[in-house]
Amino acid sequence: MSLAQIFGRNVRRIRMSRGVTLEALAHDVGLAYSYVGQIERGGRNPTLDVVERLATALKVSSIELLSEPGDTVA
Repeated sequence: MSLAQIFGRNVRRIRMSRGVTLEALAHDVGLAYSYVGQIERGGRNPTLDVVERLATALKVSSIELLSEPGDTVA
């Protein structure tokens, strides 16, 4: 699985676990909801700035969004 796919799955998993809609997350980070949807599907390679903005909005670390679920982050 590519890093873009891992990142996208993590964004979607965490967003849904927090009960946040795609539209609300996109609004919070100042992106089009279609772009965030493409990120969640692994179809985009977001910049580090976007990674940080999504992590902040989801209240997690950037590393958590970039790691395979279950990986230990040192």
